[in-house]
Amino acid sequence: MDDFPRRELEIKLPVEIEQYERKIYDLKQLIEISKGLNSTLDYNTLIDSILLTCMGQMQLIKAGIFLKKSLGADAFSLHRNYKGFDVDHARDHDLHRNSPLIKYIESVFKCYELPELLGRFDNDPSMEVLITLSPCLVVPLICKGEINGIIILGGRINEDKFSESEKEYLLNIASLAGIAIHNASLYEMATTDMMTGLKIHHYFQTILIEEFDRAVKYTRPLSLIMADIDNFKNFNDSYGHSAGDLVIKNVAHIIRESIRQIDIASRYGGEEFAVILPRTDIHEALIVAERIRSSVEQEVLHYHNQSLRVTISIGIAQHDSKIDHDRNDVIERADKALYISKKNGRNRVSFL
Repeated sequence: MDDFPRRELEIKLPVEIEQYERKIYDLKQLIEISKGLNSTLDYNTLIDSILLTCMGQMQLIKAGIFLKKSLGADAFSLHRNYKGFDVDHARDHDLHRNSPLIKYIESVFKCYELPELLGRFDNDPSMEVLITLSPCLVVPLICKGEINGIIILGGRINEDKFSESEKEYLLNIASLAGIAIHNASLYEMATTDMMTGLKIHHYFQTILIEEFDRAVKYTRPLSLIMADIDNFKNFNDSYGHSAGDLVIKNVAHIIRESIRQIDIASRYGGEEFAVILPRTDIHEALIVAERIRSSVEQEVLHYHNQSLRVTISIGIAQHDSKIDHDRNDVIERADKALYISKKNGRNRVSFL
């Protein structure tokens, strides 16, 4: 009889040891995830890292995230880096910050399965957005007591349901992600021109130094675009500064839409812009520049019942190790190419 408790203990111990080993492993994984998420302040890189982490840890084929597009935005929008979801691009995918749905999931920090939310918010447009995407789990991102994003997950490879321990693990990831997104947002605000959404001049100079050094070290191409809105002073004098601001914002939008995620677009001066094109030779840079020039020329802006058009002049330079001793040499050559475009009639692309 005395051996029975001992045998029972021997049976329980391996189970408990296995559970503790699993917890230790999970904690080690979370430490590595935390290191990964905090290793970058680049917003798009961070979003990819969060989504791929969730997908890898939970064996998913679908993951997406809703974030505010800008400071003070009243809605969380589906970020374009979503994975696997079938998205109808003809409609908006916004979850309004003050909607009953968002207030509800903000009130209790947990993983929500879609059936838990169905029936509660039938008249909430935000709920309709979730229904169209049909995620398995909705996970709020909380930082400093406030919601700053929503992760949606779906499509497990093994089609298993999420266990309670898996949900708890996802909440730990979400906690880390919420903090990382908050920090990246602060950095984004500090390095972004709030009027245009492009990077500020100082950030441009810093990144150009880094890319110049990489181009030299790894012997890979680097190109720089300098662009300036034609006759902008006359435009301002004719239509006013409000119209001028609208033009600058619109040109900035065209530039953002015309380049890759790895390219860096900045507001160089008042109506002057600069774009760093890593791993891009002069032939590829010409294609990008012409796409920007053509799009600006074709754009029609409507302002106070007036249809307004502007053009843009562009100069390009590719890093040349024989003549470029530092980033300033590349800037100077791109600036000279821009001057050539201005001198030869504007609304054109030149290169040196």
